[in-house]
Amino acid sequence: QMASATDSRYGQKESSDQNFDYMFKILIIGNSSVGKTSFLFRYADDSFTPAFVSTVGIDFKVKTIYRNDKRIKLQIWLLNHLFLLFASSRSTQIKTYSWDNAQVLLVGNKCDMEDERVVSSEKGRQLAEHLGFEFFEASAKDNINVKQTFERLVDIICEKMSESLDVADPAVTGAKQGPQLTDQQAP
Repeated sequence: QMASATDSRYGQKESSDQNFDYMFKILIIGNSSVGKTSFLFRYADDSFTPAFVSTVGIDFKVKTIYRNDKRIKLQIWLLNHLFLLFASSRSTQIKTYSWDNAQVLLVGNKCDMEDERVVSSEKGRQLAEHLGFEFFEASAKDNINVKQTFERLVDIICEKMSESLDVADPAVTGAKQGPQLTDQQAP
C-alpha cells in the first residue's frame, strides 16, 4: 500500500495545503546508489547529505511551485528501479516501459564526479535520443541542473496537457474537426 501525501509518517507540512491548480506525481526511478535521494532532497529542501542510507521501499516529498501563472503541487516519489543513471557506473542499464501518457526525462546524475565517469555525456545523449527522451546531466552535490530538470519536466507535462485539451475540444482553439463517424454509409 502506498502512503498518501497526508500520511503523518512523512511529516509533509505542505501536503495538507489543497490550494493548487494542478497536482503532478513524479517518480524518480533508478538503480541503487545513483543519487535519487540526494537528487530529491536537493530539489525539495535545497539540501545535500553526502552519505544517505539506501532507500528501502518508497519515500516521497511534496513541493509546490509556480509555472505559467499556475500553482502546481508536485508529489515526488522515489522508487529503487531504473532510469536515473550514474555516469561513473558501467553497471547502469536502462529499461524502458510503456506507460501511457508518462513524460520521461533521462538524467545522468553525479556529473561532478568526472574522475569516476564511465558513461560519457555523448553516450547519455545518444541513449536519450534513441529512447525519445530529453537528457540532462546533473549533480545533486553541486546543485547542477537539479531545479532545471524538474522545471523542464513540469513544462513538458503542461505542454502535453494543453495539447490534450486542444485535441479534446477543437472549438476552444478553433481547430478544424476531423472526419465524423456515423452509422450512415457515404453516398
